[in-house]
Amino acid sequence: MVSTPRARLLCVLALATAVGLFIALIPGHRGWFDVLVYYGAVNDWVHEGGSLYGYLVPGTHYGFTYPPFAAVVMLPMSMLGWHTVIAVNVALTAVACALVLYWLVDPIAREHGWPRLFTFGIAVCLLAALQPARDTVSFGQVNLILVALVLTDAWLLTSGRGRWAGIGIGLAAAIKLTPAIFIGYLLLAGRRRAAVTASATAAAATLLAVLVAPGPSWTFWTSAFGDTGRIGDLFYISNQSLRGVIARLDPEHSHPVFWLVTVVCALVVWGWRVRRAARAGDVWGGFALTGLAACLVSPVTWVHHLVWVVPALVLLTGAGLREPEPRRRRKLLWSAGAAYVVLCSSVVWVWANRSGDPDGFVGGSAYVWITLGLLVLMPLRSPTPAVHRPAAQESISVSAARS
Repeated sequence: MVSTPRARLLCVLALATAVGLFIALIPGHRGWFDVLVYYGAVNDWVHEGGSLYGYLVPGTHYGFTYPPFAAVVMLPMSMLGWHTVIAVNVALTAVACALVLYWLVDPIAREHGWPRLFTFGIAVCLLAALQPARDTVSFGQVNLILVALVLTDAWLLTSGRGRWAGIGIGLAAAIKLTPAIFIGYLLLAGRRRAAVTASATAAAATLLAVLVAPGPSWTFWTSAFGDTGRIGDLFYISNQSLRGVIARLDPEHSHPVFWLVTVVCALVVWGWRVRRAARAGDVWGGFALTGLAACLVSPVTWVHHLVWVVPALVLLTGAGLREPEPRRRRKLLWSAGAAYVVLCSSVVWVWANRSGDPDGFVGGSAYVWITLGLLVLMPLRSPTPAVHRPAAQESISVSAARS
């Protein structure tokens, strides 16, 4: 570790400058396109009386694809100017990043006695360089906000506030359907109260949307919900899900049975591993595995959706730093570093126009293989040995050790 406060500050500033130059100079800036979709759809719906799911950004075939509760949450956009909307989106994403990194990285800093603020600064820079995070900010997406909502429940479960757990997952699932898989995790982990809370929250939010927006709600749940064509081409190189891999092998045919078989296999592995995590009391590991499974089984996982991989990357790094056996320690840290570098690289776009080639099958779906590898191999924390102490003290100590 850098020894003096001044040296640590200079180190963070140097890394931040390097990352800033990297982001500024690489291609692939998205121009806030997705927040433009939200902004245009909500304004057309509120001010012009248009159809929320009929709106398309002028000159494109892209429109609003989220459940109606997301539009209800975004209603304040209709009272703001375009540049203010961008600023608010960036600010909310920054807050979400700060929470996620605090929950994931601060325990590692405390465990190893590192300066916590310095460690946090380094982690912020590393997250900013990651392509899924870059794209989330550049598109104006909501991914990191959803990750923060879901991980709020992990924090609640590990900090003695479990009675409130499930609200974050429920809200995230009502805004975007993919996080609903975390309700499955809660059930598999034996967190039935949290699962009920999450389900009730999602249902209440959805019913609120029905009351506020009955027409869009009817349209979404009767037609737009199952129309994957509204989202984009499944074979597009940015779709780094199992469905995307299969679609790129044969863009002319959907092969739904083959896809369903791969999804079932991924879910079996996920179920087995989260049950092991639950037996070990590894809440953060269970949440990380569920984020990986969500990316794999979703029909469409654009690169910016892969921010769900971040918890697994951090936990893999933490496991490597904690590992006493030198050879395994190096293996874990090199694996985490290699996965991180690939996820920063935008390498999949090298095969954007030839993903059906043998090398394209490997390189064009590189992010899928990383996600799958983490699902299968990410280490889980061992159970904390029982110690005779007052129940309240034991709960606090175990929660701190596993956070």
